[in-house]
Order: sequence, then C-alpha cells, then structure tokens
Amino acid sequence: MALKNLLALVVLLAFVGVSVAKPYGNQLGNPRVKGDLDLDYYRSTCPQVESIVRRVTFQYVSRRPTLAAALLRMHFHDCFVRGCDGSILLKSFSKDAERDAIPNLSVRGYEVVDAAKSSLERIWGCRGVVSCADILALVAREAVAVIGGPWWPVPLGRRDGRISKLSEVNLPSPFADVKTLKKNFLDKGLNTKDLVVLSGAHTIGVSSCGLINNRIHNFTGRGDFDPAMNPSYVRTLKKRCKPTDVKTPVDMDPGSARKFDSHYYNIVAQKKGLFTSDATLLDDLDTNLYIQAQVLTRGADFARDFSDSMVKLGFVEILTGKKGEVRRRCAFVN
Repeated sequence: MALKNLLALVVLLAFVGVSVAKPYGNQLGNPRVKGDLDLDYYRSTCPQVESIVRRVTFQYVSRRPTLAAALLRMHFHDCFVRGCDGSILLKSFSKDAERDAIPNLSVRGYEVVDAAKSSLERIWGCRGVVSCADILALVAREAVAVIGGPWWPVPLGRRDGRISKLSEVNLPSPFADVKTLKKNFLDKGLNTKDLVVLSGAHTIGVSSCGLINNRIHNFTGRGDFDPAMNPSYVRTLKKRCKPTDVKTPVDMDPGSARKFDSHYYNIVAQKKGLFTSDATLLDDLDTNLYIQAQVLTRGADFARDFSDSMVKLGFVEILTGKKGEVRRRCAFVN
C-alpha cells in the first residue's frame, strides 16, 4: 500500500513539475522581461536599502501581523495593472487613480512604504535614488518574512511609473473561472503553475461577507448555494454572514489564516475555497494536480515554488533605464 501511494505521488510530482533542486531565477526565461534588474543594483549608491526596508517593515508588521497579507496583495495588484512600477501608490485628487478602483479600496499598508521611503530619503547616498516600485517589492517580501513565510531574492532597478488610472484596473476576479484566470496570468507572462502557486497567498489574510454572500445564499437566484462548495462549510459561513452583511471579516484559510503555509491547498481540496477563483482551481488538470501534490506532501515544495513565482511576478512589465522616474514621494509624481 505504501509503495502504491509513493508511485502515485511520483506521478503527481512529475505532472506538476515539482523539483526540490529547481534554482531561483526562472524569470530569466520570461518573454515579457524588458530591461535588466540586479540584486546589487544599489551597491554603490545605497547599499543599506534592504536593511532599512527590513527594519521599517518589521516595525509595522510585528505590531500588526495582518499587514503582511495586505502588503503582499498591494504588490500583486501593482504588478497586474501597469506592471511593477509603483503606480498603485499614486494618489489622485480627482479619485481616478488605481488605488481608487473598487478592488483596491480595501488595500492598506501604504504607510509602510511611505515610512521606508522617508527613512531612505534621510540618508545622503539614498536620497532620490531608490524607486518606490523597488521599495514596494522589498516591503512585500519582508512582510511575509516577518510572519514566518518564505523568502525570495528581489532583483532591483525598477523605475516608477508616472501614470495611474482607475479605468485601467482589470485584476483577476474572485468570481472568475480557471480559464479566465489562466488567461489573466498568461497576459502578464505568468503560467498555469504561477497561477496555482500565487493563489496560495490566500493562506493569509481575510475577506468579507460581501464578496461571498451570493455564493452561499443565492447562487442561482433561487436561494441556493454554489454546489462546488462543501455543504458543511456553507452552513458555517451562513452563521457568520447574513444575506445583507457586507462587512464582517471572513478568514480566507479557515484554521490557518495567521500562518503562511500550504494549508490553503488542503481547504481547496476539501471544497472550502472561499472564492470561486479558489474553487475553480480544481477544474483544471494541472492546477488540480498541484493542489493534490501539496496535500500529499504537506507542502514540501510550496515555499520554494512561491519564491520562484514571486521573483517572476516582480519582473512583470517593469520600467528600467531612463523610462519612468524615481519619485521623491511615493504618492505623487515628481
């Protein structure tokens, strides 16, 4: 019996391409990479950049651990609109910037990026040198590390964008099916494995009843629930979320929402994914096999896979060289 299970696992791992020896740097094969980033980009100008961002991020996230999910989400949302150019940080007095879009209204943690930028601007060699896009990429990594999550290398040298438009925000939807999600990711140079791996970030953080009420109370307009959901989980959610409740928080990974681990895949496999975008990962062969592999191996490769995919995400449609600018204040163009 043990041999049979082992053989099944080997087949699963072969399907999903899991490898414990896979190196970092897979982003070098990403056809959407334009321009070069460098782990030592600031060595001669602001060598303290990573230690300063780490210190500031720790000061905030150690006191408010839920900021880790928020800051990771901010980086993801930034990269998925105009690329990783810090455009999500820009404010608009007319309320038509990216941060004013409905999916971004619940994004928080801007003060962490601003504090890191202010700390860097007080140092002579770093003044006017480190981009807000790079700071956000570093803050996301350090925030996850504070709560015990995986670490990944962050090549630096991004420039800040000058444009931020609400009308351009078209993020992967929590209501989307797997076919749509795969296209969303492919459009950004990310593949199916990146989709299922980065979905694992839902292991931390919370959502709200407003995003799931239709799914549990009135899925087809007949007072029913989504048949893709575990009925016992639906009963639990209904106790927490009344039909008109849009504000009550709901853990995205019940039982493990404060810990960055592979437990998310266990709850998806049990049909307890909070969003349609979680549940639909079971509808695709490749994403389903990855989920089953993480369940069987207790997430043996999740941390490494997540790190690899985060490196790739950080290269999406970046600005380098003379493109864009280095903002003096992250919320405003120069």
